[in-house]
Amino acid sequence: MESLPTTTAKSERRWRSKPLQNSRPTLLLAFFSCVAWLYVGGRLWQDSESRALLVSLLKRNADQRPKVLSVEDKLTVLGCKDLERRIVEAEMDLTLAKSQGYLKNQLRQSGSSSAQLLAVIGVYTGFGSKSKRHVFRGSWMPTGDALRKLEEKGVVIRFVIGRSANRGDSLDRIIDEENRSTKDFLILDGHEEAQEELPKKAKIFFSTAVQNWDAEFYVKVDDNINLDLEGLIGLLDRRRGQNSSYIGCMKSGDVISEDGKPWYEPEWWKFGDEKSYFRHASGSLMILSKNLTLYININSASLKTYAHDDISVGSWMMGVQATYIDDSRLCCSSIRQAKICWANLYLTILVNSFQIRCVLWHKERR
Repeated sequence: MESLPTTTAKSERRWRSKPLQNSRPTLLLAFFSCVAWLYVGGRLWQDSESRALLVSLLKRNADQRPKVLSVEDKLTVLGCKDLERRIVEAEMDLTLAKSQGYLKNQLRQSGSSSAQLLAVIGVYTGFGSKSKRHVFRGSWMPTGDALRKLEEKGVVIRFVIGRSANRGDSLDRIIDEENRSTKDFLILDGHEEAQEELPKKAKIFFSTAVQNWDAEFYVKVDDNINLDLEGLIGLLDRRRGQNSSYIGCMKSGDVISEDGKPWYEPEWWKFGDEKSYFRHASGSLMILSKNLTLYININSASLKTYAHDDISVGSWMMGVQATYIDDSRLCCSSIRQAKICWANLYLTILVNSFQIRCVLWHKERR
């Protein structure tokens, strides 16, 4: 009877140890379940982000996808194409009319009684060149009644300038006010006055001049030279009736292909392996006869411009039967005695002194 408790105690110990042995697989199973749950949860999170990204991409592509055109849209497209065709036809008609002599401000008629001018002289100027204009008006360029009398004799002189990039600002107003006082400007409303736009300025100047005045010759002059006006008028008068005349100080030179250097030509590769410019008149003073100026006006929409105005005009003359007239008297930078124009160092000194006097005058007023 005493052995029964011992047997019972052993059985109880075995009974208690079984749950401990069975709990290990359970713990392992629970651990792997958690790991699997975390893995599945992570994948589901990644899949949700991928789905969101995919939805945004599909929506973006749907916005960029061409929409179905309605009947009204199709009619609008057809109307634009018809309008474009009409514009092209109008440009062709305008070119034909120009070639036949019908210009903006005048009709070329064989029976016209108005006398033809000898020359229209355009002196390039800028917004910051008022002191130069002041010096010119006090030296070789007539003013007031003398300017009008010169026009009666057949010579028109105008300062040529475009408009400011900000139309109607103080720069434009200053020029308009000065022009009302002196009446010696040719303002190019369709041109933006800027250094990089000088080649286009030459095209617009010649086109505008031939539309406003009927003359034998059209002359472009820089504002950094002095001019023997009587000598220039005598030169032009002796060449009356010489059509297709391209007159100036003919020169050539190397094409500058290094960016950043003075006189850099962005399209240098068009001038061949030798990198040399073709023969052209110096930009300081160049003269075109009436028919060449008409050619520029008629074809202005298609004429190519380069980095410099004298190169641009020279390229236009290469495409026509122009008569090149090299006159050394028009070489403004040469040292010869008999010259019609010359680089005026005295003008620079006068301009600087004038600017200094203006600064001192403003200081005194303050």
